Parts: sequence; C-alpha cells; structure tokens
Amino acid sequence: MKLEGTGIEGLVIKQKALHHVMNKAGFIRGGQWDYERVTYDYKIGSPEKNITYYVRVQGYAIEGDVDSGNAVFKMLTPLLGRHYYPHGVEYGEQEGFSKDLMDRAAKLVERAAGDIKNHQEVV
Repeated sequence: MKLEGTGIEGLVIKQKALHHVMNKAGFIRGGQWDYERVTYDYKIGSPEKNITYYVRVQGYAIEGDVDSGNAVFKMLTPLLGRHYYPHGVEYGEQEGFSKDLMDRAAKLVERAAGDIKNHQEVV
C-alpha cells in the first residue's frame, strides 16, 4: 500500500547524500537498480510464520547517471508490502496491515524525509 503524506514524496537529493541518509535510517539499498531508479528497503519482522514486512522507498533520477554515482533523485511515494515466502512481496490495500504497522512504517519514512530535507537540492 502507498504510504501517503510522509513528506518524502517529491523531495530532490543527490545520490551520495541519499545513500548516506537512508543507511543512517536503517534502509538497505536494493541490488536491483537501473539507470533511472534507486530502491531502499526496511525489513520489519513478524510473529507470523513466513511473513515479513517491507517499507520500500524509491527515487527516480532527474539528472546525472546512477551508475557513475552522480545522479540527482526525486523521491516517490513509499510503499508498505508483505512478503510471502517464497512468492514475493504484495503491496495491495487488501493485505490488511495493522494500524501499528502502518504508523511504524510512516514514522520510519518521516524520519528519513527529515534528513533528506537537510540535504535537499533545488531544481
């Protein structure tokens, strides 16, 4: 599900600063990158068997080159998903996320957004 209103959507930041901020917030950059996007995930364990939750934050390069490390990213709306082993992550509203989980996920993103604002680029 989309985590609306966290304050991260639309923020603009240089790649190296973004990587620093997201690592500091506990997000791990996914190995799946391309020349236009970057993805960071925060893993949240669950007492449910074979269920793990992920908060996913993505950015889209608006200038520069991701491969060279000099890109500037515009941040997208973050997602909350449930991983079903071995099938993958589902992000739909029908996943029935608890209010506590949604609040925790939003707070994680809001904290990262606050740091991104300190490094924000003017475009």
